[in-house]
Amino acid sequence: MRILGIDPGYAIVGYGVIDYQNTRFSVVDYGAILTEAGTPFNVRLEQIYDEACAIMQRWKPEAMAIEKLFYNTNAKTVIDVGQARGALILSAQKCGLRIAEYTPLQVKQSVVGYGRAEKKQVQEMTKLILSLPKIPKPDDTADALAIAICHAHAGGSAFAGGIDPSRIRNGI
Repeated sequence: MRILGIDPGYAIVGYGVIDYQNTRFSVVDYGAILTEAGTPFNVRLEQIYDEACAIMQRWKPEAMAIEKLFYNTNAKTVIDVGQARGALILSAQKCGLRIAEYTPLQVKQSVVGYGRAEKKQVQEMTKLILSLPKIPKPDDTADALAIAICHAHAGGSAFAGGIDPSRIRNGI
């Protein structure tokens, strides 16, 4: 199974593409979609959408796993990240990918085995699980790979919460 993990944002969108076959992971690609501060927000959303579509078309993942939003103290940031998530989910929907959403707690539990793990622990385990020489940078990229690992571990279970776009289109 080829999985695209996404750590949503509007300045930096981390992404990681992994293959998961017979309990083995292999890294296909990872990086970040960057948008420039000062650019009109609607243009930033368009850049996120277009670049996400290009990644999906290039690597042809079967599923996109994306982090669910959690409320922070800054409502404007939450709203803006929510809009970026919408652009990312729409891009996956338009590309026909299964879509799964995970909370940070679920990702930590899946990757480290402890839902209250520190960010550094998640990054270190991600590096080990994927046999990477170092922790990917920026942090959003490492987070996206952890989200992809979480989906691989959840695999089609109810825990995955995946949405199959073809089933929605067909009313199933």
